[in-house]
Amino acid sequence: MTDTAARLLRLLSLLQTRREWSGPELAERLGVTVRTVRRDIDRLRALDYPVAAERGAAGGYRLGTGTALPPLLLDDEEAVAITLGLRSAAYGAVAGGAESAARALVKLQQVLPDRLRRRVDALDSATTALGGPPAGPLVDPEVLTVLAAACRDHERLRLRYTAKDARESGRHVEPHSLVTAGRRWYFVAWDIDRADWRTFRVDRVAQPQPTGVRCSPRELPDAAPAAFVGRQLSAARPAYGVVLLVHASAAELIEAFPVRAAEVEPIDDRTCLLRTAAESLEWTSLRFAHLDLEFEVREPPELTGVLRDLGAKLLRAAGDSQ
Repeated sequence: MTDTAARLLRLLSLLQTRREWSGPELAERLGVTVRTVRRDIDRLRALDYPVAAERGAAGGYRLGTGTALPPLLLDDEEAVAITLGLRSAAYGAVAGGAESAARALVKLQQVLPDRLRRRVDALDSATTALGGPPAGPLVDPEVLTVLAAACRDHERLRLRYTAKDARESGRHVEPHSLVTAGRRWYFVAWDIDRADWRTFRVDRVAQPQPTGVRCSPRELPDAAPAAFVGRQLSAARPAYGVVLLVHASAAELIEAFPVRAAEVEPIDDRTCLLRTAAESLEWTSLRFAHLDLEFEVREPPELTGVLRDLGAKLLRAAGDSQ
């Protein structure tokens, strides 16, 4: 490979790693003059790479968008990460993602060096999925792309959002981040009209429109977006106080059931009280059904009805009409 060709590849790699570079920065990285950088930029443009340039003290070079996707340069770690990501994308939550991921995966695996293919295969073979792809709503990939770009560029958006009660509203937001939780995607943003942080389910977002207005990044109440979303989701779920009289000692209950010691109140050597919180009585009834100990429901009364319905359903499944 000639020095010029190697330098062009290095230049292209730099342009793909950062949004904007100044001429002197590129010259220093490449060990050449600013004039040589300008000539190399012209060579990339001749190869249909859309490199934009802005003059002035705040100007610089950036790799823009063109009519076709140019070849991308990846280092070893990036290639491994993308390959693993494409393999798992077939089980993802983005509509149409499985087929597109499969096509991209075939192309990438054809050019992976043996040393990288062995790393990918080792990681992949050591990982298994439990029960296949989980159920859940699909996300529009175009919506996801617009939201991700707005988070990256700190650009205000206007969008339509359908709430849990099916009411639709227009929102004007300052994007912060995207968070995945299982099969669902959440969009964290500052709601300008409500002057507060909001968490939006991405599958309920429609028609996101960039406004062209940049905004300064705001600081979340939580250090990490995932922690913020988790706290928001917990606050939105109704919590039930559950009290059970369990016919076993406190030690036996703690050993048999995944509860905290603080949730168990000993009564005597043969009984204890379990006090816990539940977000879903249906899910809680299933957990208690697997408890290999006798118990009685003290609170809430609704749990008794849920357990009764569950028992009747299991009896019907077993062919017992009584």
